[in-house]
Amino acid sequence: MKGKYLYGLFPLLGIVFGLWYIFTATCDGIYSDYVRLVNSYLPDVWNPAAFFVPDILTRIPVNYLGRILNISFFGYNIMFDRVLGVLALGLSGLALGCYCSRRKVSFGWFGVLMVVLFSLNKWEMLTNGSGWAHFLSFACFYYHYEVMDRVWSGQEKNHDKVKLILLPFLTTLLVAGPYCAIYSVTVILACGLMFLLKRDESGKRWGIYGLCALIPLLLYLWSNAYAVEDHAAPATVPLFVQLRDTPGFFVRFFIKSFSSMVIGGEQAETIFRTNVPYLVLGFLVIFLYLAALWINLRYRLYEKTVLPLILMVSGGLNHVLILLSRWIFLQENYGLSSRYALQFQSGILGILLTFALLSKQMKRKGKTSFQIAACAACVLFLAGNCYTTYTEIKKAPHRRESFEKMAELALNFETATDDELRAGFEYRTSRADSGAKVRSALTILKENGYSVFRNDFKRED
Repeated sequence: MKGKYLYGLFPLLGIVFGLWYIFTATCDGIYSDYVRLVNSYLPDVWNPAAFFVPDILTRIPVNYLGRILNISFFGYNIMFDRVLGVLALGLSGLALGCYCSRRKVSFGWFGVLMVVLFSLNKWEMLTNGSGWAHFLSFACFYYHYEVMDRVWSGQEKNHDKVKLILLPFLTTLLVAGPYCAIYSVTVILACGLMFLLKRDESGKRWGIYGLCALIPLLLYLWSNAYAVEDHAAPATVPLFVQLRDTPGFFVRFFIKSFSSMVIGGEQAETIFRTNVPYLVLGFLVIFLYLAALWINLRYRLYEKTVLPLILMVSGGLNHVLILLSRWIFLQENYGLSSRYALQFQSGILGILLTFALLSKQMKRKGKTSFQIAACAACVLFLAGNCYTTYTEIKKAPHRRESFEKMAELALNFETATDDELRAGFEYRTSRADSGAKVRSALTILKENGYSVFRNDFKRED
C-alpha cells in the first residue's frame, strides 16, 4: 500500500518544482495573448453575449470559469492562471502514476517519466498563463487513456464504462479546444483497433466508445467553422505548391521537430551551428518511435495494455499536425518551439513506457541486450531534458526581469508611446494597431483595479 503512495509523491514533487519555477521566472502582469483576452472579455466576465457565440468551443469554455474565479477572488492576477497550469500538469503526472502503479512499473522508470513530464522544455507554456487550460486538457487525455486501458485489460473500476461514454464529451466540448483533434482521432483509432481485436460482445462496446469520441469532435468542427482566423503568415501559396517548390523545407521541419524532445529548441539553437545535430537527434527519436512500435507489435503488448501505444500515436500525430498547420510561417525551426513540447511529449512517454514494460519481461528472461538499449534511450532523454531544465533554471531570473519591466511599463502606460507599448508587450508587433490594443487593455485593467493596478501589487512592488 505504501508503494502506491510513492507514485503520487513524484507528481507532487513535480508540482512543487513547477510552482517554484513560475514564481522565480515570472511576476503578475499581462502581455502577449492577454491583451486580446482583456479587450474581449473584461471587465464583465459574466456577460452572456461573450459566452454564447457560435465558435464557443474554440474559445475553450472552461476558460470562462477560470476568468470568473480570477476576477472574483484574485483581481485578475496572471499568477493564478500559471498556478492552474502547474496543478494541471501535476494531474497528468497523477494519471500516469495510477497507470504505473497498476502495471507495476518500477520507481526508476516512473522517475524517468516524471523528469520528462516536468521538464522545463515547456517553459513557454508554463510562463504564459493563458495556456493553463491546455495543461488541463492533457490531464484529461491521460486520464481517459488510463480508463480505456483499465477496461481493455480487465482491470476496470466502478463506472469506468460510463466514463468512456462521458469523458470525450466533457473533455472535447469543455476543456480541450483545438487540442481535441489529435485526442479524438487517437481515441477513435484505438477504439477501432480494439473493436477489430475483440470478436465478442465487448467489441461492439468499443465501437460505441469510438462513436462517443466522434460526435463531440464533429460538434467542435461545427463550432470551429464559425471562427475567424487571425494570424499573419508569410506563406502566400497553397500547401502542395510550397511542397513542390521546397520539399526539403518540409522534411527538415518534420525531422527537426522530433529533436526538440531531446533538447529544447532554444537551447539547441545556442549550441548547434548546422542542421546536422538537429537531424541526427530527430532521426534517432524517430527510430525510437519505430522501435517501440515494433516492440508493441512483436511482443503483442497491446493485448495486455494499450496506453503506451495510444501515447505514441498521439505524439506522432501531433508532429504531423504541427507540420501541416505551422509550415505557413516558413521557418523550419518553428516546430522546435517550447509551446509544442506539451503535445510532442506524449509520444516520448509512450516510448519510455514501452521500454519499461518490456525490460521487466526481458529481465526475467535474462536478456541484457534489450535492457542496455532501453537504458541508452533513457540516458538520451534524461540527459537532454535535464540539460534543458538546467539552462532554463539559470535563465529564470532574466525571464522575471523581463516580466518586471513589462509590469513597470504597464504602470506607466499613459506616458508611453504606441511604439513602446507594441515592443514592450509582444502583442502582434507586425500590426499597426498593436500599441493601441495594448493601451486599450491596460486602460480596462486600470479602471477596474486589476492585475498590476491592484493595491496589493503596488505594495509588493
